[in-house]
This record gives sequence, structure tokens and C-alpha cells, in this order.
Amino acid sequence: MDKDILKQYIDACEAVKETEEQIRQLQKNRKTVVVDAVKGSMHDFPFAEKTFRTEGLSYSAVANPGQLDREELILEERKAAAAQIKSQVEAWLNTIPVRMQRIIRYRDFEELTWRQVAMKMGRKATEEGVRKEYQRFFDEN
Repeated sequence: MDKDILKQYIDACEAVKETEEQIRQLQKNRKTVVVDAVKGSMHDFPFAEKTFRTEGLSYSAVANPGQLDREELILEERKAAAAQIKSQVEAWLNTIPVRMQRIIRYRDFEELTWRQVAMKMGRKATEEGVRKEYQRFFDEN
């Protein structure tokens, strides 16, 4: 596992969230009911005014219902691919030392500076020491 996959992890987490929102929006559009009212009068005397209420599905949902299914399937595939990257990185993180897990989380996932990482690590850690430890870990692996 290299540093690039860690960058992909962050994007994968965001992609899962964004794709879930897109799927919700697509499902909402599928259920969109359009309502309208029309006024008119009778043909014969007394020409009383009448109001007619109409409702139905929006044209995009009715015109090509298969298209919505295809779009939802594509979004589900995108979400599954991003979730797979996310789980691969999380499984890999469980195999490395806990100290390095913390450093990687702070530096790559939370995007803290080396100084902030050192402060969170505590135990007299310095920013240079933490940075070197991080570098050595990825040089060895």
C-alpha cells in the first residue's frame, strides 16, 4: 500500500456521500408528482365557472423510465467501487502499528500540519520527528 491510496481514501469517502445524495435525488425525481389547476366555464347557459385539478408524473419520469433505472444502476456501481477502496484502506490500516495509524489519520485524513500532528501525538513528539517517522514508514513499505 502506498501514499497514493491514502489520497484515494479521502476521495472515496466523499464519493460515497455524494453518490448517496445523487441516488436520493434521483429517487425523489422518480416520485415527483406535478399538480395544476385549470379554470373554464360550461358551454351552455349559465356559463358557470368550473375549476379542474390535474395531477400526474413529470414528463422526465414518464418519457423514459428505463433511463432513471440505468442512471441509478450506474450510481450504485460508482458507490460500490468507492466503498471498496475505502474498505481496502481501512483493512490495511488495521495491519500497521497503532502509532503509525494515528499519524496517518492526522496527517492524511484530517490534513493537519506536522506541528499539529506532533502536538496530538504527545509524549514529547516533535514535528520533525513525526515527519521522519512517517517518511521512513513509507520508504520501508
